[in-house]
Amino acid sequence: MSQAESGVYALWPLLLVRDLDRSMEYYTRTLGFELAGKAEGATGIFWCRLRRGGACLMLQQQDPAPEPSSAPAPSVGFYFVCEDVDEIFAEFCGKGLILDPPSEAYYGMRQLFVPDPDGYSVVFESPTERWSG
Repeated sequence: MSQAESGVYALWPLLLVRDLDRSMEYYTRTLGFELAGKAEGATGIFWCRLRRGGACLMLQQQDPAPEPSSAPAPSVGFYFVCEDVDEIFAEFCGKGLILDPPSEAYYGMRQLFVPDPDGYSVVFESPTERWSG
């Protein structure tokens, strides 16, 4: 077994969010994730792990910033590889999201860009015949 394969089996990115309740609601009810873990303090849940299929991400309540308007926009994107992006598109539209239909990227992935309440880039994609990765 190579060093790259030795025991690493998952990546769980952590997203700092302005309103944890709003983000949990969005990811579970609208994007179809399920709650897989949570941490609570005196004021309620401050962290959670969400799962959809084999993909997980974590959300954590961001500490209040003195001037929210000066906070930089998130500069990271999350690409969830799925079997059929058109099926995901239909699912999300059925939940009331208004989205542009999936389109094919120059490198052969069919992609659906989905807005996130905190400005993160969330993309669901499935390979086409042109995909060589």
